[in-house]
Amino acid sequence: MKNQQKAYIYAGLSVCIWATVASAFKVSLVYFDSLQLLFFSSITSILALFSILFFQKKIHLLKNSRLRDYITSVIMGFINPFVYYLVLFKAYAVLPAQEAQPLNYTWPIMLTLLSIPLLKQRVKWISVFAILISFIGVFIISTKGDLLTFKFSNLNGALLALSTAIIWALFWIFNIRDKRDDSVKLFLSFIFGFIYISIATFFFSDFNIPNSQALWGTVYIGLFEMGITFVLWAMALQYSETTAKVSKFIFLTPFLSLIVVYFVVGEKILSSTIIGLLFIVAGIILEQVFGQKKQLENQAA
Repeated sequence: MKNQQKAYIYAGLSVCIWATVASAFKVSLVYFDSLQLLFFSSITSILALFSILFFQKKIHLLKNSRLRDYITSVIMGFINPFVYYLVLFKAYAVLPAQEAQPLNYTWPIMLTLLSIPLLKQRVKWISVFAILISFIGVFIISTKGDLLTFKFSNLNGALLALSTAIIWALFWIFNIRDKRDDSVKLFLSFIFGFIYISIATFFFSDFNIPNSQALWGTVYIGLFEMGITFVLWAMALQYSETTAKVSKFIFLTPFLSLIVVYFVVGEKILSSTIIGLLFIVAGIILEQVFGQKKQLENQAA
């Protein structure tokens, strides 16, 4: 099998798995609050990421980490998984999955906006146009298509979901500046993030497990949202001749996710969600085509 074929397989698997996590969030949040779900999912993800390091024979890289590397991981672990997933789960707790997922998907647009103050990046007029298109989609989804009255169906929930896009964009900018091995960085971030998560759960929630069926949801999220899929996507990028050949698969994720949400969660998918998502994706594609993300990567290098 050719390397590019392998890349397509790994990318396809990644997208299919990511398309299921929105439904997994909604189902699991029936049994757990946001902190409990994050606590138990993080345990699974740490075990999964350590296993990945072991099979990749990268355990020695942990020993070679410097004090500065650990300090960086302490900060990164606070951003992700602690703050990012806590806010994300809270957004899913108050919003339908079909609203929370597309709003979270605006992170590439937030990345462009944050690049202006953080990376001193000049934004082209076409990027401004792309941002406007995506935010039209945000308003369509958040108002359920009722744009004229400008009344949000759940303003707090929409702000939570949009804030996750900002948090992830910040994490992405800081992460690409960190030249350590990706698997090592992620593992250490989850190790230190778990400390924050445990403290927060102790003071603001509890460690009770309702039943074994509820626990399976946290295992699924920890394995596939926070662990294995990261490796599959990294392998897709590794085998692919160019990043562009596999990155286009990402645009399928939110649409496949709506299908899963419909059948698993039972949400009736609104036409406003589909139209709004089309606007969001169109804006992101415009941004990708005109190379803003590539500019950010080059500047951070």
